[in-house]
Amino acid sequence: MKQHVCIIGGGVIGCATALALATAGCHVTLIERGALGSESSWAGAGLLSPLLPWHYRDEVTRLTDWSRALYPAWIDDLRAASGVDPEYRASGMLVLPPYDRAAALAWASAGGEPVQELSARAMLPDLAIDDSALWMCQVAQVRNPRLLQALRLALLRHGVQILEQTAVTGWRATPTRIDAVTTAQGAIAADVFVLAAGAWSRELLGEQGADIPIKPVRGQIVLFKAEPGRLKQVVYRDGLYIIPRDDGHILVGSTLEEVGFDKGVTEAARIDLSLRAVELLPFLAQTSMVGHWAGLRPGSPDNIPIMAGHPTLENLYLSSGHYRYGVTMAPASAQLMANLILGRPNPIDVSPYRWPA
Repeated sequence: MKQHVCIIGGGVIGCATALALATAGCHVTLIERGALGSESSWAGAGLLSPLLPWHYRDEVTRLTDWSRALYPAWIDDLRAASGVDPEYRASGMLVLPPYDRAAALAWASAGGEPVQELSARAMLPDLAIDDSALWMCQVAQVRNPRLLQALRLALLRHGVQILEQTAVTGWRATPTRIDAVTTAQGAIAADVFVLAAGAWSRELLGEQGADIPIKPVRGQIVLFKAEPGRLKQVVYRDGLYIIPRDDGHILVGSTLEEVGFDKGVTEAARIDLSLRAVELLPFLAQTSMVGHWAGLRPGSPDNIPIMAGHPTLENLYLSSGHYRYGVTMAPASAQLMANLILGRPNPIDVSPYRWPA
C-alpha cells in the first residue's frame, strides 16, 4: 500500500515537497487554509540567490547552491507537466556599492559563482551612478506566481489531493505519533504529516513547537511598469533589489519588519522603496507604479530553515523557516524532505536543519 503523507501548508515549500513525494510513489494530501500559494510564496520577488552570498553561513549557501543546480531541470519538468512557463531566467545581478569587495572576491575564488568587477554604467547606461560594481552573471530569477501556477497543475497531474480553504484546527496525537489533523471539514488521517506552514508553523504546532524560532517578518514590494526590455539585469544596492520581468514589470523591494501577523502596506515603505529605486534608475520616475503589497516571511535565525522529524512524534516533520529564500531553496528542500521521510540518503549534511534541542 502507498504511504499516505499529509502536508499542511500550500506555499512553494509545501507544494514542492508534495510533488517530490508524489513522484516518489506516495499518496499525498495537501491542506491549505486559504488559496494555494497565496501568502509569502506569491508575494516574494523570485530572486534565486541569497542577496549577497558571502554574507551568509555555509548552512544557507550549501542548500541554495544545491537548489540552484536543481532548478533548470525542475523548471523543465514543471513546464512539461503544466504547460505553464514559470519564466526562469538567468538575468544576472549587478551589485552596486557599498559592498565588501575582499569578501566577495574571496567567496568567488573559494568556489562560489563568478564575480566580475566592472563599471556600473558600462553594464547599465540608465544608472544614475558610475561607480565600480560587481557583476554576478549566474544569478537567476523566476516569476513566482507563475511558478505556483505550474506547481498546482503538476500536483493535480500527479494525483495529489489539494484541499484549499481548509484550516487545520488541531491534532489527534498519542505520546509518540500523530493520528490525524482536525479541520472544520473533518479529521484527516495519514501515515506521515509534514508541517510547511511558513510563518504560521509555530502557532500550528502549539506546545509541540514552543522551541521553534520561527516568526513572521513582513516584506513590502512596489511594482512599476516600463516598456519590455528597458531593464534586463537585477540591480542590488545596500538591501534594495530591483528585478525586471519579461513583460516590463519591475519589482522593487523589500522591507524587513517585525510587526507580527500584520500584512498591511504602509505609505512610508512605498515612498522609501520608490525614491531609492528612482535615485538609481531615474527613468522609473516616468513609469507607472502599478502595485504595492506585503507578505509575511517565516523568519529564522541566520536564515537557516528547520527540516527535520519531531523529536518525540515519530511521524511528524517540519519544513519551515526558509525566511527570505523559500522559492530559492524549494527544489532542494523538497528532495531533502522526501529523502528523510522515505529513508533515502541526502547529498548534503542535514544536521544543521535539525529540530532545536
